[in-house]
Amino acid sequence: MQVQMDVEIAGLKLRNPTILASGILGMTAECLMKVARAGAGALTTKSIGLKPREGYKNPTVIQVECGILNAVGLPNPGIRRFTEEIKKLRDLKVPLIVSIYGFSSEEYAKVAEIAAETGADAIELNLSCPHIKGSGAEIGKDPEMVSLIVEMVKEAVDCPVFAKITPNVADIKEIAKAAASAGADAITAINTIRAMAIDVETCRPILANKIGGLSGGAIKPIAVRCVYEIYEAVDIPVIGCGGVRTWRDAVEFMLAGALAIQIGSAIAYEGLSIFKRIADGIEDYLSRKKFRSVREIVGLAHKE
Repeated sequence: MQVQMDVEIAGLKLRNPTILASGILGMTAECLMKVARAGAGALTTKSIGLKPREGYKNPTVIQVECGILNAVGLPNPGIRRFTEEIKKLRDLKVPLIVSIYGFSSEEYAKVAEIAAETGADAIELNLSCPHIKGSGAEIGKDPEMVSLIVEMVKEAVDCPVFAKITPNVADIKEIAKAAASAGADAITAINTIRAMAIDVETCRPILANKIGGLSGGAIKPIAVRCVYEIYEAVDIPVIGCGGVRTWRDAVEFMLAGALAIQIGSAIAYEGLSIFKRIADGIEDYLSRKKFRSVREIVGLAHKE
């Protein structure tokens, strides 16, 4: 039986439901093209701001027993310089999602406008970075601010707008509803979880920023729960992110309500072949279970 692996999110056509997560290999056109050739269904860039940013001093990334801990600090060349990389991707065969951040709703809108004019197929709003003062999760914890940012970005661009929201809140459904009501075309859930590590010999925090974001397998059950709750709260597509390393992880997210999944930290362990492996695994699962398409299993765990 032929299985339909392609999915459509807000008009974007993905050849399969795997997406490169923001922050991983998303700074140069060359790296993004490598990920596309490896089989990803879509690509998300690293988060880009209005002005260049150096980020934090090292150490910024460490491996911990249960995943990866990072406080990189959103280093990026600024959107005007990054447009040079976007222009090199005009012949890309898969959708390009540009992740953006700002320190005000006006900044988000301006960065989105420049990215969209240059060739972004969609914008992903980073409303969830856990270690940046004045942006990311600090903004993303406030439903009114989330709503305002989404509204202003939607007014500034014609392409789809995805809101990547934080799990570091009391009720993630409230944040998802605010984004959806303001016009977001999809919700990406989740970003990393606030965490830290301390060196017992030096008696000091290991990361230069002290507090970072935990990603990897440790946060997958949290991410699955968030996707499950968001799926019941909004009527727009959900993109699952957090700890996807195998096709089983991907299917679990889909059963919870995700139409597509993002892959990030697992690339460090599995390499770029992970995209094709996961897509092939999903296809085998669907065929074995006699499903004809990915969409048939989205949210299936909610049914009696």
